[in-house]
Amino acid sequence: MKSAGISTCLWAAISLALLSVNAAAQDGKPIKVDSADAVVQDRKPIKVDKVRIIKHWTKERRAKAIPRDLVIDQRGLGYLKWPDGSLRPHGHDISPEITPNGHSISPFASGRGGRGGGKKSSDKTPPSISNMDPAEGTTIGESHTFEATVTDSGGVASVTFKIQKNDSTYVNSFPAGQSFGGVWGANFHGFTNGGWKWWVEAQDRAGNVRISTTVNFSVNTGPANVPVSHDEWTAGGIIQTASGRLYFEMPDDATLSTWSGYVCSATVADDEGTAGRSLIITAAHCVYDDVNKKFARNALFIPNQAGTTGRGLDGNCGNDPMGCWIPSFGVVDVRWTDETFPDNMAWDYAFYVVPDEDAHVGTSASSDALDVAAQSLTLSFTQPSFDFTHALGYSYSEDPKFMYCADNLTNEPMYGRNWWLEICGLTGGSSGGPWVLPMDTTSGSGPIIGINSWGLVIGGYNLPGMAGSKLYGTSAECVFDAAKEAVVSSSPAQGEAGVAVTCP
Repeated sequence: MKSAGISTCLWAAISLALLSVNAAAQDGKPIKVDSADAVVQDRKPIKVDKVRIIKHWTKERRAKAIPRDLVIDQRGLGYLKWPDGSLRPHGHDISPEITPNGHSISPFASGRGGRGGGKKSSDKTPPSISNMDPAEGTTIGESHTFEATVTDSGGVASVTFKIQKNDSTYVNSFPAGQSFGGVWGANFHGFTNGGWKWWVEAQDRAGNVRISTTVNFSVNTGPANVPVSHDEWTAGGIIQTASGRLYFEMPDDATLSTWSGYVCSATVADDEGTAGRSLIITAAHCVYDDVNKKFARNALFIPNQAGTTGRGLDGNCGNDPMGCWIPSFGVVDVRWTDETFPDNMAWDYAFYVVPDEDAHVGTSASSDALDVAAQSLTLSFTQPSFDFTHALGYSYSEDPKFMYCADNLTNEPMYGRNWWLEICGLTGGSSGGPWVLPMDTTSGSGPIIGINSWGLVIGGYNLPGMAGSKLYGTSAECVFDAAKEAVVSSSPAQGEAGVAVTCP
């Protein structure tokens, strides 16, 4: 039997919840709800306001829903990517950069300045080098993102990473790319088992050179894993029954006069026996609009839609394996609400709360509790190993397939605040999907360590790779605890369907 959880969080802002029926006008027209509709395809009646949400998501509205996919360009600006590939500024009014002749731009800002030359500089101090990763004694896998903090008061001109296997006389030299905060990095593949070492050579604009100490590390590639960029998940298991497609609406502007439909992915999370509710984990940008500062409305979750006997966008909850489920409200970290992407990227995780009663419509399910009917995956808030990781989500372009990518886990190279999968090529609609490490491909299960968050776009072109928000070392566990016990009003204003919590 489920037991009540205890939150360790401080409540900073509590914004409350679902639209009332009287406030249910969509597209300027009120939606009529007949009392008889409350028992459609379900053994128990559900509340009228939730019937309204089911009625709202017609085949046409589902087809028009936009994948809520966030991307960052080489300038560090955030954009929403539309299905046609166009970019919409997110939180600013700067147009996206499109390079001439289709030439892409490096995702890293290259070091600027000469190597001496011109006026003789009085600067005699070489750059400082610190925070080398991998550190002394570290064990890495077949691939790893190498990073070092390199700073200089006069500016850094270049950074080179030197990598050598202990039993070889050959030294590999690679230019590093600058990201932010003085962090320089590059991702490398193809390491073989054994002892290795590396060091950093940095030059400032005055021509001064610093060579770091040599750092020893080892490589253990473990069992052979084949990276996958973008493929259909066919192993089934709990990961498929617990994951699903998430529909919702966000306001078009601060006036809340018009709203647009969006689609993301989400997964039922093990709520550790919490009574009366189930929790689904997704990205914060699929729960709260950080530009217009409002929670989503009309959220609808469809677990295992890949198993539908109809079409994914047909608007019929009766042909989905477990029907449709209506969350009551969302829970996010207040720092996601206070900032705007990409400044809040470290907090791009959130939960929807689904009550164990009055939340299900459609195909008969084994239980009124979502986490019993669909099963659930555990959340891991501990440091994961840098090992082979699966990221999964629903592809908007390949409806209704459940897709995945798989690669060795690394740290995201630009900001260093997220996980990164170097070759991941999941398409629109996958935002909010789970990162699983390790994945048991026999049972289709494993702990969730992160959430699909954002991608890179350079000159209008997508780059391979995806960032995942971290559950380890963040406030994710605090937000999770809050979601287990949060209570909201049943009839708040639109855009207030949620709780923002302040965590340590």
